[in-house]
Amino acid sequence: MTAPPVGLVVNPVAGLGGRVGLKGSDGPEVQRHALALGARPEALRRAELTVRQLTGVRLLTVAGAMGEDAVTGRPARVVHRPGPAPTTAADTRAAVRALVAAGAGLLLFCGGDGTARDVLDALGPDADGVPALGIPAGVKMHSAVFAVHPHAAAEVVTAWARGAVRLEAAEVVDRDEAALRAGLVRTRLYGRLTVPVLPARVQQRKTGSGLPAPSTIGGIAAEVAERVGPGGLLVLGPGTTTHAVATALGAPDTSLTGVDLLRLHADAPPAVLRRDARADQLCDLPGAPWIALSPIGGQGFLLGRGNRQLTPDLLRAAGRDRLLVLATEAKLAALAGRPLLLDTGEPELDHALAGHVRVITGHRSGAVYRLSA
Repeated sequence: MTAPPVGLVVNPVAGLGGRVGLKGSDGPEVQRHALALGARPEALRRAELTVRQLTGVRLLTVAGAMGEDAVTGRPARVVHRPGPAPTTAADTRAAVRALVAAGAGLLLFCGGDGTARDVLDALGPDADGVPALGIPAGVKMHSAVFAVHPHAAAEVVTAWARGAVRLEAAEVVDRDEAALRAGLVRTRLYGRLTVPVLPARVQQRKTGSGLPAPSTIGGIAAEVAERVGPGGLLVLGPGTTTHAVATALGAPDTSLTGVDLLRLHADAPPAVLRRDARADQLCDLPGAPWIALSPIGGQGFLLGRGNRQLTPDLLRAAGRDRLLVLATEAKLAALAGRPLLLDTGEPELDHALAGHVRVITGHRSGAVYRLSA
């Protein structure tokens, strides 16, 4: 029996604020600000990566940048034409309703948590009947409705067309972007979408992590200081663990939800060279930096969620040997053996970084853990 068609909708401004450190891209004012800072749309490219890998799937889509532009070299029926650009959340909701009305058996949407909310709103009481899957392209992707990366989305959709997946209710959550830019974390549950699931191909929901004990953080900070050494440049990713490490090093004024650049000193606190840095402010650093990251609780993402400021060029300049992974033993145990995940935006780089890495869990203590592309 032939599977029903897949409906593709793209939020063309999803992820616009990521590399310029805006913590999101919801709303026209934020989008204009992101573009003024030099942001470039990336959602279309990530949708193309998924579409290129689909096999045995019929496609319905939306005209222009909301889907049609991502479907190159394969047939797809356009069933909806949005209003003039720039597109809005209302355009996404209208597109979803049109795709369902045209017979889509699965909604494949490209965006972030805000786009997932629009899909949920558009489906309304039918959310339990039509499954949906997100191609990750946003800044905030804490909902459990996204594939781990665009290629994984293609694997899940192809398996769905063969009837080789299970369907599960998955939570749609989103954060208050204005609060996030102020360093406050406020998350709300909006509802649940039915999602096709393949093991290790669909991400978990982000879960909160309690602040580790001061002795644990102090040990991790001491190990980081020894690795980087006096005079070394340290790029510090977002999160409660990395922020606590910065405080233990003597730099409490780093950003909780952004990326910071520090220079370490032997007999003085680190100098914060850049607080809440944009990607362009981390280019052309004088010397190869160290990059310290802590995985997202519950999800296990190390790169590609909330730290798009760390571009592939920066990661290559640092090299795998200068990537410091920081986590408590409790955070690793909570992953239940699931690997740490990579989604840099370049599959080749993901595979180059993949493999086993030593996670710093304290001073001169660690655990060998797997990074997966």
